[in-house]
Amino acid sequence: MKSWLSRLSATLLAVAFVTSAAPAQAEKRVALVIGNNDYRNVPKLQKAVNDARTMGDTLKQLGFNVMVAENLNRQAFSETLLAFDRAVEPGDTAFFFYAGHGFEIAGQNFLLPTDVPAATEGQEELVRDASVLADRIIERLQNKKARTSILVFDACRNNPFERAGTRAVAGGGGLAPMTQLPEGVFSVFSAGPRQTALDRLSNDDANPNSVFTRTFAKELLQPGENLVQVAQRTRRLVSEMAETVKHKQIPVYFDQMVDDVFLNGIAKAQAEAAKPSAPPQQVAALPPVSVPKLPKEDAINAPIASFSRHNGGWTVVFSIADPTLGISWRIGDSGDFRETGFMDTLDPRTRKRMPNPSIELPADAPAATIELRYVDTQGEMQGPFPIKFDPDAALIRDQRKILDMTATSWLSFREFNGLLVYYTHLMSYRCAIREVRIGIDSAVPDKVLKMPPCNSRDPSAIPSDAQPYLKLSPQTKSVSVELTYRDGSVSEIKTFRR
Repeated sequence: MKSWLSRLSATLLAVAFVTSAAPAQAEKRVALVIGNNDYRNVPKLQKAVNDARTMGDTLKQLGFNVMVAENLNRQAFSETLLAFDRAVEPGDTAFFFYAGHGFEIAGQNFLLPTDVPAATEGQEELVRDASVLADRIIERLQNKKARTSILVFDACRNNPFERAGTRAVAGGGGLAPMTQLPEGVFSVFSAGPRQTALDRLSNDDANPNSVFTRTFAKELLQPGENLVQVAQRTRRLVSEMAETVKHKQIPVYFDQMVDDVFLNGIAKAQAEAAKPSAPPQQVAALPPVSVPKLPKEDAINAPIASFSRHNGGWTVVFSIADPTLGISWRIGDSGDFRETGFMDTLDPRTRKRMPNPSIELPADAPAATIELRYVDTQGEMQGPFPIKFDPDAALIRDQRKILDMTATSWLSFREFNGLLVYYTHLMSYRCAIREVRIGIDSAVPDKVLKMPPCNSRDPSAIPSDAQPYLKLSPQTKSVSVELTYRDGSVSEIKTFRR
């Protein structure tokens, strides 16, 4: 009876949420917040429901339409996700928060409903079938064409399937890093890989929320901070609190946002500048951009840019969704526009020569705004569109992308007067790296590699006094490596064998 009432309550709440969101507006904010305490077959939790309620209250203050669901079994979990699907529309900002048990199996993250069965060694399929795949939530939001998807997991706890006298199901407590996110997705984890999240700092800690959630909720309400700043401040504060009790907990985040996202302050100022008749659901999810009023505004796709650093300077490649007849640009908001020229290729959409989509900037180019404009197929000039160029941030992103694409080259072995392991590749792209840890004949990286400081003037050059290799014992069989990037995210552990 209690289980049936719980499902009914969650379903009614979901229906009420969808009903309140029925007159949907473009770029509205919607949130689903879930807290699971009352597990039947694995250890119960104390603060997950409180964490969900606190996050629900916080998000309401930020203009979200919020659904808070508690103690969901598998069926109720699915019904609640369906209600969330129906509430999200193209262009929306969607926020998903989960507090409860999470479990990683073979690199995939599963959120555990309250009726997940107790599992032992070899019963991984029981867990998979009875749980919710975290990646699937991202896919659902992508299918609904949410402009911004924010996912927060306070689920980095111990392995819930460990039992005295039995072999635990193969997997890990907490969640695995989400490094391959689609564009427009931002995720936050309450602790890093192989770390556990604290519910409390001591027996005298009477705070109803976990150490992560109490901090994160407070930081979300700080005016004028974008998501990256919120995550960075949360990481620092949580880490410092955990250190006071000799515990290591460093929240991590994974950022695939194209623009800065402000949930408080900047977005609020934009809403106040809007027409008085504008409904509250139209609070913008992104910071205002200074763009002149353009004709056919709803048909225009603003260009985006990618920045690549090389020995000669910067290459900037523009992506424009519309077919174009010409592209021009300038630095700043004054001066003449320069044409990018044309390539010796015909654009099949226009049957004309394709405009060159790239420009070059010098190596010492300072931070600036690039204004871009283009001629559409009707012969009309569109723009100018402002594109921010931050050389420090662009260098980190460019090198991070290269490191992700060349993970098989991070380390290499060589036998020369003994056994050597080279990390020249990592040293060449060190500007994107905060720390490198390796494990010798161990799957747990526990040794820090020294890296020279980043030289933004010549970022790929290795200093003459740097030693890009280690001498190893001839009996060494393998070396594992883990990177902590400048943004605080952590790579998967890669193992290199001789």
